[in-house]
Amino acid sequence: MARILVTSALPYINGVKHLGNLAGSMLPADIYARAMRLLGHEVLYICATDEHGTPAELAAQDAGMDVAEYCEKMHQAQAGAGAQFKLSYDYFGRSSAPSNHALTQHFARVLEENDLIEERISKQVYSNADGRFLPDRYVEGTCPNCGFEAARGDQCDSCGKLLDPIDLINPYSAVSGSTDVEVRETNHLYLKQSVMSERLRDWVNAAKGWPHLASSIALKWLDEGLRDRSITRDLSWGIPVTQNGADGSKKIRSGFDGKVFYVWFDAPIEYIAATQDWAAQTGADWERWWRTDKGADDVSYVQFMGKDNVAFHTLSFPTTIIGSAEPWKLVDQLKAFNWVTWYGGKFSTSQKRGVFMDQALNIAPSDYWRWHLMANAPEGNDASFTFEEFQATINSDLANVLGNFVNRITKYAAGKFDGKVPDGGVAGEAEAWIISELEARIPALIAYYEAKEFRKAAAETRAIWAAGNEYLTKAAPWTHYKTDIDQAAIGTRIGLNLAALFGVLAQPIIPDAADKILAALGVPQDNRSWDFGDKEQIKTLIEALPIGHAVGAPDVLFSKIEDDDVAQWSAKFGGGA
Repeated sequence: MARILVTSALPYINGVKHLGNLAGSMLPADIYARAMRLLGHEVLYICATDEHGTPAELAAQDAGMDVAEYCEKMHQAQAGAGAQFKLSYDYFGRSSAPSNHALTQHFARVLEENDLIEERISKQVYSNADGRFLPDRYVEGTCPNCGFEAARGDQCDSCGKLLDPIDLINPYSAVSGSTDVEVRETNHLYLKQSVMSERLRDWVNAAKGWPHLASSIALKWLDEGLRDRSITRDLSWGIPVTQNGADGSKKIRSGFDGKVFYVWFDAPIEYIAATQDWAAQTGADWERWWRTDKGADDVSYVQFMGKDNVAFHTLSFPTTIIGSAEPWKLVDQLKAFNWVTWYGGKFSTSQKRGVFMDQALNIAPSDYWRWHLMANAPEGNDASFTFEEFQATINSDLANVLGNFVNRITKYAAGKFDGKVPDGGVAGEAEAWIISELEARIPALIAYYEAKEFRKAAAETRAIWAAGNEYLTKAAPWTHYKTDIDQAAIGTRIGLNLAALFGVLAQPIIPDAADKILAALGVPQDNRSWDFGDKEQIKTLIEALPIGHAVGAPDVLFSKIEDDDVAQWSAKFGGGA
């Protein structure tokens, strides 16, 4: 049994997340955590809301609320959305929690002591119309590298180049749209990432289990010359730079009243702080997950995120961790995803384009979304969501393949064998064939989950369901029942066992449907793990249900999506051209 620490990129606080956010971090992290738990590993899945920065202040202002009150409300909304999508967090924290204040202060002090923080006078865009300095993402303009006219101040979404707001051509305020902006001097603290470049490069090059997407982004930034990063901002909402530590320690630096730490400095630290809060709530030991001098060297730490978060997690946060010279756990495997797009374009709240997590469940059950998003996971390339493809995936995979199989065999058992697992019959070619399929496909499925290849895991799961349907065609119990009830019995018995197995294997991706199947078949919780063992044990899976065991037919598992549904949703949410 391994110990596996799982974190997913923290969802930002300024609104419930859209399907792309779900598919690129939280959902695959949940599915991986569920699969590893089923394999018997000790898993800790940590996530939290990312609550600091200008967007939180502006969202609160738009809502007419105090920013702390707004963040509390939105944290509850995001926690609720996660629960509705069956995200199995062990703890869902908040980056504004006192624990993260204390820990961020700690890292800043240690980095200061290690000469990795430097005060500099920097030039920053000031909006006269807004009466404030504008953080990176709230300055927009034309990219000096590629000419993209809506580049953000920190990075161009078109060419991916790291930018400084003062480099933008024709800059304007993304808050008000005003072009009445000017460059002013202000003092900030900088994390000296540049001096860590070679250590970071060695660490990235030595990493194992990273997809090419993750390593290539990190190396691209290093090849371009890693720049020192400002870790403070002129804001009121955040972790104050001048705040004394909880342990009575002194200020980081004087002269920084009214400034807070940059959200991208404190947010990844929240992974550790949230684990501390989980431990405080449960009585567990957080250090065995994060401190290598306390046993965390045995932990496999896996992060999940979209490609736009990779640079911060492979360079900035590791600079903090490595630069502290303290025995903190570094990520072992970083699973990065491309983007889910909306009909080939971006999700847009203002233009009502796209479905967000709190709206999605009014359209279809969470299992539908979980299955479709992972069956089309944006691993190799961006994946375009359309309602038409959503309809095709759900109707084909869930309704026709899995739902039809379970419905056919359970109702047949109820009608012909009094709803009990029948005895009798001799195994033949059909049974030998399905055993061979399972012996090949179950290890492959587990290997895909272990490799975090979710698209392949979904495809293999569907292939196993399809094999079950093919088995029923080969065994044809309804045909044999007319002349040989014993032969019909073995086909029915194996079919019921396959239905139970399908429920067990479906648990990571579609947990609600899996639970319905297993409950209807009377499979106890203790028999739902993935303790499949070797090929000899896999053979026993098709005879796991006891003879005479009572089984029922679950309610309709999956209702088909109709063309009228697609037309209605497209009109409401901005699908199509």
